[in-house]
Amino acid sequence: MSASALSSLTAALLMVTGAAAPQPVSVSARVETPAVYDDEAGGNADADDPAVWVDPRDPGRSLVIATLKEAGLDVYGLDGTRLQHIAAPAAPGENAAAGRFNNVDVVYGFELDGRKTDLALVSDRGRDRVRAYAIDPAAVAAGRPPLKDVTAANAAPVFSASETEVDDQRTAYGLAAFSDDDNAYVAVSRRSETRVRLLQLEDRGGRVGYKTEDTLDLPGSFTLPNGKSWTPCADPGDHAQVEGMVVDQEEHVLYAAQEDVGLWRIDLDDEEFGRPELIDRVREYGTPWTYDAEEEECVIDTAGDPGFGGEHLSADAEGTTIYHAADGKGYLLASSQGDNTFAVYERQGSNAYLGSFAVTDSAATDGVQHSDGATVVNVPLGRSFPKGLLVTHDGEATPADGDREGTNFKFTGWESVAGAFPKPLTIDTGSFDPRESD
Repeated sequence: MSASALSSLTAALLMVTGAAAPQPVSVSARVETPAVYDDEAGGNADADDPAVWVDPRDPGRSLVIATLKEAGLDVYGLDGTRLQHIAAPAAPGENAAAGRFNNVDVVYGFELDGRKTDLALVSDRGRDRVRAYAIDPAAVAAGRPPLKDVTAANAAPVFSASETEVDDQRTAYGLAAFSDDDNAYVAVSRRSETRVRLLQLEDRGGRVGYKTEDTLDLPGSFTLPNGKSWTPCADPGDHAQVEGMVVDQEEHVLYAAQEDVGLWRIDLDDEEFGRPELIDRVREYGTPWTYDAEEEECVIDTAGDPGFGGEHLSADAEGTTIYHAADGKGYLLASSQGDNTFAVYERQGSNAYLGSFAVTDSAATDGVQHSDGATVVNVPLGRSFPKGLLVTHDGEATPADGDREGTNFKFTGWESVAGAFPKPLTIDTGSFDPRESD
């Protein structure tokens, strides 16, 4: 279902039920990347998910690495300038799917060919692989392209049993990377399915491969408090997929946003998935729906809403990210795509909800709508972002270029988010260093 349709349905649902979420506070971004366009002239570029790499020598030279789906990857400086573009792999055959980069994350210090190497890891939805790109700090300092493909040639499909099955496109979708001692892992979700797989990275002769450690199938249908069974809205044959994910590697917890269901907390014990706990539901949870074959979309029966949904997330639940602070404190952020806000939860305890914010228009940038991916870092990033940085995908970059609808990424100083709340959120730039967390 499109983000605009979800927004309309959410508004209708609130009108019918009378439910109202707490008013979100407003923050403004300071920097934005160039708009990209999902058309032939724009190389079919559709911005989706960002990650931040922290430069070990000069944090002010840190990078934002972001996916563009069919168009591959862009790499940006902290001023939003594009520094490098990496194309997605071409289709391996006439009838095969080409590469399509969905989500990206960073791990630090993976031992590759005997050297500690920082990696950007990407879910290639088109080819059902995890792609690995080595990040070279010396290249950043010299102004050269910093990313280099180091994916093993024999890296197998993450989910598909054959190359033919890859072309069915029930493939690698969401991705979250983390380190544990000397090992590195990625959690990868499967498009159109409820499945999440845990992979361990391997050095294969100086290239990056992976092996499966564990697999988890989240529920695809739910028993409601009234005893009725409910299945989330989906196209025929599809199931309630996960995309936005993040791992709190200090606490060994995976948070996974199941788009039309809500937000799951899943403990990671010795690199195995624990029992999932649904910590928040989307507003539309439990609401009946029918499928309109002519329009090829779900139609939600707002009048029949039984009132079992949550109050903080409007479908789709999307990008998740962790702000770290001392002693297990900090925040879990999740994109509420249906109402263009971000929900903030406590990182510790039972993940109590604290409030929501929206990134709104300012003199420097337009606001953020229909956001897919987000990432936050607490550490100072030079003079540009001395109190940390939040990067959010914007699914509706404005002003539009005629009929062309653009997307991009917005950079917001963490102090702007923290200070917008009636009780300001914590700013802690010293207790957690992503480079030392492994």
